[in-house]
Amino acid sequence: MGRLSVDLCGITLDNPVIPASGTFGYGYEFAELYDINVLGTFSFKGTTREPRFGNPTPRIAECTAGMINAVGLQNPGVEKVISEELPKMRKVFNKKVMANVSGFSVEDYAYTCERLDKCEEVGWLEVNVSCPNVHGGGMSFGTSPEAAKEVTKAVKAVTTKPIIIKLSPNVTDIVSIAKACEDAGADGISLINTLLGMRIDLKTKKPVIANKMGGFSGSAIFPVAVRMVYQVANAVNIPVVGMGGVSSAEDVIEMMLAGATAVEIGAQNLIDPFSSRDIINALPEVMDKYRINTLSEIIGGAK
Repeated sequence: MGRLSVDLCGITLDNPVIPASGTFGYGYEFAELYDINVLGTFSFKGTTREPRFGNPTPRIAECTAGMINAVGLQNPGVEKVISEELPKMRKVFNKKVMANVSGFSVEDYAYTCERLDKCEEVGWLEVNVSCPNVHGGGMSFGTSPEAAKEVTKAVKAVTTKPIIIKLSPNVTDIVSIAKACEDAGADGISLINTLLGMRIDLKTKKPVIANKMGGFSGSAIFPVAVRMVYQVANAVNIPVVGMGGVSSAEDVIEMMLAGATAVEIGAQNLIDPFSSRDIINALPEVMDKYRINTLSEIIGGAK
């Protein structure tokens, strides 16, 4: 393994940098700008069982050191992702990809994961439990250990590839939820998803986005993400993928010291489409500056 390489659930990544779901499409859009095979891997756009048009517009609001979005999981549905999007992706990306899955019932999650698990190009399934539980009053599956455990068990029962459960930070006890997922058989945990935020237009005196509230992301949330990654990594015995406001090679190293095996880049891809590539290129110099020989040796080093 090279200086930058890490092992994520039994699969070696050339480096730990992973563009996050919802910020990198299906890869081929970015492949027009640079060779995306420099990436460790990427997590493609959140996929649901049925096609989704998404939320009404406007869906995006800017804010200091970040943004708020309420796109609403717009995607063509799992069958079209498999038949149309993955073949296009395969032409530009020759590594295993992370499939991000969302659902509104346990059955939704299980169906979509089972379908994507059969795809050769999929290496990991990143299961987003921040979605509303339509049978549980609209609260997300990720807000209770019991619901998160139920989803984890259901998807593990129908898959063979590593399952990484993506957790919401909008909870009071992130550790209990992560441990519940581990107990149910999760192979990894990724966090944090977006915080809940809102902007109000002073001229109209109304919320900026049609959905009123949305996911707050960007560099402003980085300290919260580091804290939660640290808490979870010290509580579980499975790999943690860290994300939330990462925008530099220094941020990647800080996240790994907190306990992350790999690090996802989200909103920064929307600010600068070359950011993931540039962060990878900057890592060796930053490692030299801080006398780090290999990235794998610093995982969880901040005790």
